[in-house]
Order: sequence, then C-alpha cells, then structure tokens
Amino acid sequence: MRLDIPTLLLVTFVLTFLVGVLFLLSWVQARGTRALAIWGVAHLGGAVASGGLALRGMIPDWVSIGVANAVMIAVYGLIWSGVRAFEGRTLRLALPVLGGGVFAVACLVPGFYESIAARVVLASSIAAGFCGASAYEIWRGRAERLVSRYPAMVLLCAYGLCYAIRIPAALIAPLPTGPDALQSPWVAILCFAAMLFTIAIAFTFMALTKERAERSQRLAASIDPLTGIANRRAFVREAEALLARPSPAALLLFDLDHFKRVNDTYGHAVGDGVLVAFCALGRALLPTERVFGRLGGEEFACLIPVDGPEEARRVAVRFGRAFAALRLPTLPNLRVGVSIGLAVSRPGDADFDALMRRADLALYRAKHNGRSRTELADVELPDARPDRSKAWAQAAE
Repeated sequence: MRLDIPTLLLVTFVLTFLVGVLFLLSWVQARGTRALAIWGVAHLGGAVASGGLALRGMIPDWVSIGVANAVMIAVYGLIWSGVRAFEGRTLRLALPVLGGGVFAVACLVPGFYESIAARVVLASSIAAGFCGASAYEIWRGRAERLVSRYPAMVLLCAYGLCYAIRIPAALIAPLPTGPDALQSPWVAILCFAAMLFTIAIAFTFMALTKERAERSQRLAASIDPLTGIANRRAFVREAEALLARPSPAALLLFDLDHFKRVNDTYGHAVGDGVLVAFCALGRALLPTERVFGRLGGEEFACLIPVDGPEEARRVAVRFGRAFAALRLPTLPNLRVGVSIGLAVSRPGDADFDALMRRADLALYRAKHNGRSRTELADVELPDARPDRSKAWAQAAE
C-alpha cells in the first residue's frame, strides 16, 4: 500500500492544531499552570510547521524546507520549556529559538542546503536532544510522585530515539531528492510518529497536570492552613499507620499554657505567630521520623518512634525547655510555655485510642501540677478525665 505523504502531513497538521487548542483551553481554566500555555503554543507551532512541509512543491522551497523545519525544531524546544515550567524551573525560551535559528542559518550555506543528509542529521540531532532533555527534566522531578511521570519519560525517550535512529539512517540509506523528496519511508515513519506522539503527549501531559491538581487538593485537605502541619484528620490517619509498626512509639500531647491570655493581651495576630513558631520549633527539634499535627486550637500532638520511655521523656523535656526559652525582642514581656503529656506504646499494642487516653491523662496531670512541664503516663492510674480520644478519632473519620 502506497501512502500519500502530503495527506499524512495534512492530517498531522489538523491533529496538532486541535491538540494545541486543547492545551490552550485547559490553560484558560487553570491559569496557574503556565506549562499548558507553552505546550499549546508549541503544538500550534507544530501545526504551522506540518502545514509548511505538506505544501512542499506548492510554496518556495526555502519556506517548506528552511522555515518549516526551523519552526518544528523550535517546537521541540518549546515542549522542553513547558516541561521545565511544569517542574517549577526557570524558563529558557532563548534555547528553542536558538535551536530553530541554527538550522535556519545553516540553510543559508549552499553546501548544507543542498545536502538532504546534512539537513536530516542536524534537525534530528537537535530534536532528539530536546526530547531527551524533556525526559530528563521530568525524571529530575520524580520526588513528586505522579503516576503519569514515568510514561511521559518513556514517551519522550522513544520519540527522541526515533530521531536518533534517523541520523545514521540518513548517512547510510540514500534519500530521494527533488520532487520525490517527500516519498522517503522516513517521512511516513515520522508522520506516524508525530501523530502518535501528539496524541500520547496530550494524554500524558494532561494527566500530569490533573494528578498534580488532585494531589494539591489532597494535601490541602490534610494540612492545617495556619501552621502548615497535619490537621487532626491527617494526624490520626498517619499516627495509626506509624503505630502499626512493631517498634514502640511515644505519643506527645502538647497544650500551650495560658494561650487565651496571650490572645487577650497581645491580639490574635501574635497568638497565631506563637502557634506558627511552636510548629517551626517542632519541625526543627522533634525527631525526623515523626507524625506531627494540630488537634485544634492550641493543642498539638506528635508520635515518634523511640526505644523506651526515658528517650521519649528526654525529647519532650528538651522541646518544652526550648519553647519556653523563645523571646520576641518587640514583646519582651511575652512568655510562652507548653504542658506535655507523654505515653509510650506497649510492644505489639497498636490501639491508638488507648494510647491517646493515656497521653491525655498525662497532659491533664502536667497542667494540674503547675503547667510548663512533662508528665509520663502511668498505666496504673485510673482515667478520671472525659475520654476525648474517641471524639478526636471520630472527627478525623
């Protein structure tokens, strides 16, 4: 079966144009994702380049060969720039222009312009380089776990490989010249590859942006907006997962002392600043492998893996002293403190509610015994306080 190459190029033009419009419409709905706009412009440019190649023989050769191929090379650079924008890196729009400009300037040299092999080698090298660079940028952002990240990498590498293979093929296999230049099997292969790439890139890049938006929404739903740590719902979920491990863990319940007095005396802005400072100190001093969250108001909790009660007590006492030592030069009379209730899980005991009750009782004793102190839960003491752990767990469900 003989394929009509100009028809394939025309189909590529229409398909690429529609994908470009799709990207731009998506960007209109999500203006914060600048990559969508860049990818949209790139695909519209690809449509223009495909149209120029399809009109070979009907328009001047310097347009269909020099300009169209230069635009197509710049398009791959724009896709790379869009990937960088997606990953939050600095845009380098000069490189796509430079890539296309190198090819355009090279076409001004008669020897280069007359050699199809030379044109193929240069254009394919730059296009393959941009595809590989795009895959590398996505790989660099792998710390953000998105399901479509690796398919996008494979897709970009595969398309770059198509161009890379074309380089030795152009040097080994003779290419048609003159009016039959478009009848090369490589033109048909690249047309099909371009169409598949266009469709696949639309799906994978759209999937990447959707997954990031959904991930951001999940994080927003689990993060306390003021302090930036886990809210009560997320804390209970993560703490239960950590407690399910076989190693012992310690639950620290914090209650900032006389916090209402801070708000009444200095205002809620200062009170919020105290809460933020408390959490910043927690991030700096509490063990790295921890679950740290705000239960509500001035109450916080932290679950940490420990070797035993004494290690847990040392962590709690050190943190309490560090927080009490905080001073604000602009508010020299402001004093802060925290009462800490501490409970250590028993080996093989993953009952989070029971651990919460014990820590809550220890916190009650710390406040009853003078505040700004740490109390370790005593399993022999009866629980004389209302059971708040179930209410917390139910609210987190």
